[in-house]
Amino acid sequence: MKVRSHDCANGEPQVVKITVYEYFTKHCGIELTDSACLPCLDVGNTKQPIYLPIELCTLVPLQRYAKALFPTLRASLVASSRQNPQDRKRTVIDAVRNYRCDDDSLLSASGVSIERQMMQVDSRVLETPTLRVGNKEDVFPRNGRWNFNYKTLFKTTCIDRWAVVNFSAPCYTDKIFHDLISCGRRMGIQIESPRTPIWEDPKSRGDKPLDRVENMFEMLNRAKLLKDTQFILCVLPEKKSDIYGPWKKKCLCDFGIVTQCIYPSTINDRYLTNVLLKINSKLGGINSLLAIEDSMKIPLIKDTPTMILGMGVSLGFPGRSDIPSVAAVVGSLYWPHISRYRASVRAQSPKEEMIDALYNPLANGKDDGMMRKLLEDFCHTSNGNKPKHIIVFRNGVAESQFSKVLNVEVEQILKAYQDHFKSEVDIPKFTVIVAQKDRHTKLFQDISPENVPSGTVVDTEIVHPRNYDFYLCAHASMTGTSRPAHYHILLDEIGFSPDELQNLIHALSYVNQRSTTAIRTVAPLRYANLAARQMGQFMKFEDNLSEISSGQGSVPELPRLHENVASSMFFC
Repeated sequence: MKVRSHDCANGEPQVVKITVYEYFTKHCGIELTDSACLPCLDVGNTKQPIYLPIELCTLVPLQRYAKALFPTLRASLVASSRQNPQDRKRTVIDAVRNYRCDDDSLLSASGVSIERQMMQVDSRVLETPTLRVGNKEDVFPRNGRWNFNYKTLFKTTCIDRWAVVNFSAPCYTDKIFHDLISCGRRMGIQIESPRTPIWEDPKSRGDKPLDRVENMFEMLNRAKLLKDTQFILCVLPEKKSDIYGPWKKKCLCDFGIVTQCIYPSTINDRYLTNVLLKINSKLGGINSLLAIEDSMKIPLIKDTPTMILGMGVSLGFPGRSDIPSVAAVVGSLYWPHISRYRASVRAQSPKEEMIDALYNPLANGKDDGMMRKLLEDFCHTSNGNKPKHIIVFRNGVAESQFSKVLNVEVEQILKAYQDHFKSEVDIPKFTVIVAQKDRHTKLFQDISPENVPSGTVVDTEIVHPRNYDFYLCAHASMTGTSRPAHYHILLDEIGFSPDELQNLIHALSYVNQRSTTAIRTVAPLRYANLAARQMGQFMKFEDNLSEISSGQGSVPELPRLHENVASSMFFC
């Protein structure tokens, strides 16, 4: 730490660097006995840390910890709270019985009674979609899972100009990229040897993340590795490293270079396969398609140019009220395909849940909203066709906000469409769907101790009596108890039948290019969440965030992506 010293010849104060131990013993007259060799507590913030010896602090009990947990603590918490379906079912039933709701006088006076047994409902299991991979081979997922063993990817890229950088991670980079090349060739990706790996200067390990990234790019520039590099493999020193955000920002915004970060704790074929799925998608490849998508037989979509949107907002980081919200919208490309997307991301006021920049007319009459580039790229990749149908998926909103989704967000999309195509008469038909996943509803099998099978849908009895909604468990949980997603159809001008819409939503849970499992909600929503979170990392080290949290500063504009990567699936 730095303190001002008055022990100098000319009488002017001088800043000297001393340890926290020296400060408290010499300047405060406090002798430290128990924590002299222990780490300090940091009670400040990222911009101005405040270090205190542990033995001088008292922990007030029963405080709620609002900040993000360390990865090891989070993993421990999840593991300790995970229960298989039968244990979870027993816990719920016992809790209801032990509460003794029948003895509650207020409930009895109100005529409310609570059944002690779980409600029996009818369900259906949707047919699992068939996937198509390389060499036109079909893959039939089992219980929401598949793999690429002895198979190649549907469309691969040739990687012959790539680099490797290592931020002081204790590993053998030569073995990593050798195994990566071997695994990639088995999957059909032609990968040549990388250029000379760049290691971080050991003297830079204690520097700030921004400085470490700048130093690494100076080394890359001196080695002339930035000119025509396709992508950079970045080896991080630890999980959740603070280097991640500045590194991604520098690559994607300043240089337009695709990058993939890895933390080599355990390197095996499964890990490398997942890494290669991400790399191939980012570089323009396609890992797998729906078979009906490749055959152009998706109902209603195959006949009419249809754009699929996924919209979501990331509300910053736990314990950080100074981080702005980040809104992201992803839009489908290459109609009639539904597996390729590009993203548009903007920052907005902290804790703001509604997206307010879908349409943003400027003083010069041009639109600078989030939808403009999505519409432009859809037409460019779909043989000039403009979307006649738009399917909107939205997550992160409660029932009280459904009207805002229709009256504000969908209205902005319509204005952006009319502005872009210069037409107020020829407007598209909308289907608007809200997906809620933070629900306490659980589905259990009555005749089996296992989780409900992938594709289980419930659309009667426990749904709204008038509105159109249903529960869908598209994924299969190998551990714990699976939780269904709750889909609300707010608007359906396109005219899907219930079976067509449920099968489409189920199929969209299988097109996530970065995994070999069906996911809980549709892929466009997952992509929007990934894009928002990744670009939200860009702002963690901005200088004016404290002004934003106090209401004195405006929300900083997110840096725009370089044109080389703006239309890519950089978020995979």
